[in-house]
Amino acid sequence: MSVPSHPVSAPAQLSRRRFLSASLAAGAALTLAPSRLVRAAETAPAGRKLKVAFVGIGYRGLDLVKTFRDTGLIEAVAMCDVDLMAEHTAEARSIFPKAKLFQDFREMFAKAGDTFEAVIIATPDFTHFVVTMHAMRAGKHVYVEKPLAHTFHEVELLMAQAAKSGVVTQMGNQGHSGNNFHQFKAWTEAGIVKDVTRIDMFMNSSRRWHGWEVNGYDTGFTPPATIDWDLWNANKPVHPYSPRLHPGNWRGWFAYGNGAFGDWGPHILDTCHRFLELGLPHTIEAVKREGANDYIFPQATTIRFDFAARGAKPPVEVFWYDGVKNLPPLPPELGVAADGFSQRHGKFIYSKELTFLGGTHGETLRIIPEAKMRELGPTLPRIKGGFSDHFQNFCLACLGREETKSPFHISGPLSQVFILGVIAQRLGGRLEFDPTAKRFANNARANELLAMEPPRAGWEKYFAV
Repeated sequence: MSVPSHPVSAPAQLSRRRFLSASLAAGAALTLAPSRLVRAAETAPAGRKLKVAFVGIGYRGLDLVKTFRDTGLIEAVAMCDVDLMAEHTAEARSIFPKAKLFQDFREMFAKAGDTFEAVIIATPDFTHFVVTMHAMRAGKHVYVEKPLAHTFHEVELLMAQAAKSGVVTQMGNQGHSGNNFHQFKAWTEAGIVKDVTRIDMFMNSSRRWHGWEVNGYDTGFTPPATIDWDLWNANKPVHPYSPRLHPGNWRGWFAYGNGAFGDWGPHILDTCHRFLELGLPHTIEAVKREGANDYIFPQATTIRFDFAARGAKPPVEVFWYDGVKNLPPLPPELGVAADGFSQRHGKFIYSKELTFLGGTHGETLRIIPEAKMRELGPTLPRIKGGFSDHFQNFCLACLGREETKSPFHISGPLSQVFILGVIAQRLGGRLEFDPTAKRFANNARANELLAMEPPRAGWEKYFAV
């Protein structure tokens, strides 16, 4: 049943219509002029290091600072964080003591933009878009953490801008350069993985928002002295500071994050989505929503996606299970009871002939039962090593020596699948989606959520290509 739109004023309705029209126009431009340039046009001289800027240097950002440093391929010349002088950014600042420091990414580009070639972005989901758009418009290569953006139409705009700018792009689903990437590709090409009809993916670890009771945004807290709270909210409406928003807890709120979908989905479904050529689903259904809430993600969900046939490839049902006790059904080939299966993240892939068990990130597939894996072992493709990892891959692509594994035209549609899932988590029910028009056929509120609210004043310029 269709969910009615929330009432809004006439000026707000007009603003929303204009905003959505601009986003749809960007999608049309992308369809007409896609770019497949995913490495620099010229090869840099041997030994030259890539000059980079980091935006977001705490927590996951710190991980990226360390990991990119360890490639030996970069020189960090600038670093930026909205909570720049906080304790959780201190270690990153110490790693590159000569890098210029900024609190506002716009100031970083204005004052130091001529000193770096690439930007590594590890801000919260809801600010991926504005920082990445700014960088690509400035002609900078971009590495941005998953998911690519917060809303479906933000992803549309990022793909369109990447096609227009011709810069190197990479989303940070790092397993997409790992062993599973090469194995899945080889097994698909060899016909080992074929005729897939169902995929069950699951993420059954506890999440930050599990156990929360929320009836609105928290009030009564004072932001840390180190943070610019207005800037932290960027293009989003400003809600009061709360430790249940920053640091890290923003992921559990619909207004700011993409929940477990955005956090783990790109690490679990990525190779299935790419090599089975799934594209976008035509239906998304909330089969289960435990603890549904208007503000934060449910405590547990089961979401079903239906993907149409692609040429000779059959239709595929994809199920997502999150929540500590919301486990997927176990295939009989596994040979264990539910209480004997301890894996908390991964996937079961069902084809007409074989069943596979996979993990997350770069973990490789196993054919189950194990006896079948041993039987087919001599015929399975052998994967040779020597591949660059995801971070080396990005740097080498920027230096003109490789092509990125997860450029925006690959990682964008993958991110959109999970954003559609978030809309189902939020609204419930069965949503009918047109993958060509990129609109819902049966739910006005769901169509509004493709872009959420228009950006607040001062941030509108990012929402056009």
